[in-house]
This record gives sequence, C-alpha cells and structure tokens, in this order.
Amino acid sequence: MTVLKIERLPHNKVLPEYKTDGAAGMDLCAAIDKPIELKPLERKLIPTGLKIELEHGYEAQIRPRSGMSIKHGITLINCVGTIDEDYRGEVCVAVVNVSNEPYTIEPQERIAQMVITKYEQAKLEVVAELTETVRGAGGFGSTGK
Repeated sequence: MTVLKIERLPHNKVLPEYKTDGAAGMDLCAAIDKPIELKPLERKLIPTGLKIELEHGYEAQIRPRSGMSIKHGITLINCVGTIDEDYRGEVCVAVVNVSNEPYTIEPQERIAQMVITKYEQAKLEVVAELTETVRGAGGFGSTGK
C-alpha cells in the first residue's frame, strides 16, 4: 500500500475519505466559505485546501463524481486531471456545469474523487514503421457500434 502525505491548509475542513472498503477513489470536498454558483456552461476552479506528496512512481487522478455528473451535469473540464508526483501546490478541481440549470456548490460539498495510481514513463523509440495488426488504422467506431 502506498502512503499519501497530506498537508492541510487553513481553509480545509474535511479530509479526503474513501466511502466504502472497495472504493478506488477518495472524495474531495470544496474548501470554500460561501456557496459558489455555476451557471450553465460556466467553469470554475474549486480549492480543496489540501497539498499532497506522492511516492515516486505514483500520480493522483482527479475524476468527476458520477452522482454529480448524472444528477446535476457537474463534471470536470479536463475529464480526468493528473497531479504529478513532483507537484506541491494546492489541489484544485476544475469543474464545469454542462447542464441547462445553474448549480450551487456548497462549502465542504464532495466535488470530485481522487484515485492514486502507479505509472511508468515510457522510453521513446523512433522506428521506420509499426507492426501491422488486423485493426490497422481503423478507429472511431471501426470495430462495431
């Protein structure tokens, strides 16, 4: 099991938490003092009041919460955000309202989830051509519906 070091900033009132024993992601909460309204198609950067230190070879993925996405149309601008192991600033969540209705983010509301995962950096090798496959260059629906 990897260790995630957390520095709690003064405006943080809620630590990340796994809600079940089988949860891959821990919930991140909005570290705000007053509600923030998101109008339709509006984007905002929401602070969490946390700084993290990851072990070498790990990243933190910031992902949307499925309930907020389906119920309210609140998701992340970049779909999945990556926090590199050498980043030491505050973790913030870039949210967007893709619904037709305004949505208000409340203080300490769960706004995203964070998954800690192992990664590798690839060694690049330039070649004259790639090996052939049955699929080839077919993409975007080429394997069926």
